[in-house]
Amino acid sequence: MKIGVVIPSYKVKDLIENVLEELLKFNYSVYVVDDACPEKTGEFVNEIYGDKIKVIFNDVNLGVGGAVKQGYIKALNDKCDVIVKLDGDGQMNPKLIPNLIKPIINYESDYVKGNRFFNIRTLRNMPTTRLIGNSILSLFNKVVSGYWEILDPTNGFTAIHKSALERIELNKIDNRFFFESDMLFRLSTINAVVSDIPMDAKYSNEKSNLSIRKVIFDFPPKYFTRFFKRLFYTYFLRNLSFATFELLFGFLLFNFGIIFGAIKWNQSIETGIVSSTGTIMVSVLPIILGFQLLLSFLNFDINNTPKKPLCKIFD
Repeated sequence: MKIGVVIPSYKVKDLIENVLEELLKFNYSVYVVDDACPEKTGEFVNEIYGDKIKVIFNDVNLGVGGAVKQGYIKALNDKCDVIVKLDGDGQMNPKLIPNLIKPIINYESDYVKGNRFFNIRTLRNMPTTRLIGNSILSLFNKVVSGYWEILDPTNGFTAIHKSALERIELNKIDNRFFFESDMLFRLSTINAVVSDIPMDAKYSNEKSNLSIRKVIFDFPPKYFTRFFKRLFYTYFLRNLSFATFELLFGFLLFNFGIIFGAIKWNQSIETGIVSSTGTIMVSVLPIILGFQLLLSFLNFDINNTPKKPLCKIFD
């Protein structure tokens, strides 16, 4: 298979050379995307490597997701079978690429991510704020994407098979730092198989452009909309199943019980009259039954992760 490596580049001029030197030891097609970098990383790469590295220049800054998508398009046009996304700051070891693409080459997976949480000992090297933030994002991402076994959603060390990439509407994927999480949501809409591999990340003097403010204010609305889109696509639009009714009636019963109980509780406070046992049961029973139905739906959703790789069907 022809392997392409896409490197979005923004303010990594001092770090990217070591990454490229390692990549050139392999037979990869390397694409450096200069995302309107003020350091002119693209020109720097052209001067040193010439035709050995393909450089793409964005006239305006599109964000990390936008830059990666430009690289994806170029790699697909060049008939790459597997496309790796690698950051240019040296945190990701290019020597791990053979491990990253192995499940795809073996037709076991459509999309593979690096997982920095596999080895507990290596987590000591991760800054505390990143560790906590990534743990929280992992939980949200599981719920939103439906890939319950995948950790480390913001990890940018990924590989994807062309058969999955060609079926995703690239123009709809987020251009900024939500790109990695949004990719998982888009992959779930096409039933792609996703897996991860253990990896260590190196942290030194590089600065992350992903701020806490961006995560707190930008991510929640995007997670919210994509979560309900996934439920609609998976359980109402594409396939009606018993899980659909568990979700629907579980949601209705649980919320009815909560709302009815709150109304009666408020009436009791205002009137001083204690609600009857029957009234209480009208609130409690729907809550219990609704909760049980939602738990049953959750169990189904966890076990409903795609199992048959698209690359095995379409390649």
